[in-house]
Amino acid sequence: MTEKNTDSIKKKEAKEEKAEIVVEEETKSENSEEESDKEKKDATIMGKLLSEIPNPPGVGDLIEGRVIDIDKSAVYVDLGLFGTGIIYGKEFLNAKDIIKNINPGDSISGKIVDLEEKDGYYEISLKEARQAKVWAEAEEAIKGKAVFELAVQEANKGGLMLSWQGITGFLPASQLNTEHYPRVSDGDKDKILDELRKLVGEKLSVSIIGVSPKENKLIFSEKNPELKNKIKIIERYVVGDELEGEVTGVVEFGVFVKIEEGLEGLVHISEMDWGLVENPKTMFKVGEKVKVKIIEIKDEKISLSIKALKKNPWTDAEKKYKKGAKVAGVVIKFNKHGALVSIEEGVAGLVHISEFGDEAKMKEKLGLGNSYSFKITLFEPKEQKMTLTYIDPNKKEEEEETEKVKV
Repeated sequence: MTEKNTDSIKKKEAKEEKAEIVVEEETKSENSEEESDKEKKDATIMGKLLSEIPNPPGVGDLIEGRVIDIDKSAVYVDLGLFGTGIIYGKEFLNAKDIIKNINPGDSISGKIVDLEEKDGYYEISLKEARQAKVWAEAEEAIKGKAVFELAVQEANKGGLMLSWQGITGFLPASQLNTEHYPRVSDGDKDKILDELRKLVGEKLSVSIIGVSPKENKLIFSEKNPELKNKIKIIERYVVGDELEGEVTGVVEFGVFVKIEEGLEGLVHISEMDWGLVENPKTMFKVGEKVKVKIIEIKDEKISLSIKALKKNPWTDAEKKYKKGAKVAGVVIKFNKHGALVSIEEGVAGLVHISEFGDEAKMKEKLGLGNSYSFKITLFEPKEQKMTLTYIDPNKKEEEEETEKVKV
């Protein structure tokens, strides 16, 4: 064999050896990648399995489980992965009425009240779970505007007491519909109570409008059930409409006027007349026909005015009076701020109590129904505002005497 052939064979062997090394390294790399992919896949599966395992229950959590056993003083509940729950002691006594209807194998809901109780069991409360469920249902009832037929259990001066799902709730008198609202002319609380007591035993259609689990309170309204129908009726009217209605109730703060069947509005005492109104029942009677004007429609309520249909006396007063003018006025009312003085029908202003020092001194100088001289200190007819100052005739005489002495 020549030297040239030997070199050629050696080069070929070296090339083949190098190729084998490359193939081996590629095989190792492929195997390594496969192992890495498998590890990643296994880790993903493990992570998914771990994420699917629920967290252990904590105090206050609601849980569900199957009843394993019931003895004279305890109920045992299977909590699956987390072991066993127990209802015993105070919680057992509190839930006796519920437990007597439970059998082994039944599925029940409970609330975790302790994690380290008897023999390592989770302590469960059936009563608290039931209450939590009821409050959750009450919240859902508010959202869904659910209507319930509930019997009135008792009455007090503020409204009515009703029971829903074992919880006593309050229906304020202000939330009663027009049919059941106590119409007492003089606002006497005892008379209002007498009217409310007539509803005890009756079933009312009500909605839950307020929930307070901490205070164990529910607030009801009778107005919501009739709301949809009322909205449809209200849509037929706009602010500024002049109508004729019938007085259906006279109270200390105004009169209720029926515009049509199913729709009433309130004429507030301040909207009855341009002059001072002390007692609405001296002006209106139930059944009387009155002309009214709609002045506001808000939150499904209609506000009415009677005085808006009469000429505004402040319009003419603007032409006759101004700040600094001396006027005669009649004292028509005393209040904590001072004396209300009328200078003509429907136009009145305040004399502030500070001008006299106190109420007693003010009443020494001024008497109800008497006329005196005053000076206008503020006059804003567009805002229907006026303030006055009392012109003391005695001081005027003293000033005149002083002037004579100086002369």
